[in-house]
Amino acid sequence: MIRALALLLSAFLSIMPVAAQTPGDVRVALDTGAGRIVVAVHADKAPVTAANFLKYVDQKRFDGIVFYRGVGAADYGFVQGGAQNDPKRILPPIKHEPTSLTGLVHDDGALSMARYAPGSATGDFFIVLGKMPGMDAHPEAAGDNQGFAVFAHVVEGLDVVKAILSQPKSPTKGEGVMKGQILETPVKIITARRVP
Repeated sequence: MIRALALLLSAFLSIMPVAAQTPGDVRVALDTGAGRIVVAVHADKAPVTAANFLKYVDQKRFDGIVFYRGVGAADYGFVQGGAQNDPKRILPPIKHEPTSLTGLVHDDGALSMARYAPGSATGDFFIVLGKMPGMDAHPEAAGDNQGFAVFAHVVEGLDVVKAILSQPKSPTKGEGVMKGQILETPVKIITARRVP
């Protein structure tokens, strides 16, 4: 009897549309001065952070912003872009969703929110090249151990991200840890739009 029910349920699920089974990812295209980057936003795994990013996209708050920071070289490091605290662009800070909660990690192509203290993220994000487990949450560690909030992954255009990372950095721009990490010529995000 149990086996018959399992077979019946399996047959029913196989004819249901995939979207009915899981909310799935939302694709967003970032058309930049260096080329197109398409990302899969994990709305089901990181609902708060994904909704925040999509709000910036839907309200066209990312149109005209830039990737302004590059840390690392070749295919290991990250590039950062966003609203840069522009009062006309930023939305209120969001609740922090650590990787220990979402199950997402800072691996190749991950998008994550830039922040100061947990709960301070607004409209700046970064794209990781390579694996950076040190950016994940580490609840066993002392101090601010919450890491950064991964919410999406690049599905097309990782070569564009690598090209942005390879841009020359200014030796004088930036303050504190960012000194020497600011791109000499920022790369503009022309538009950010949902795509099928």
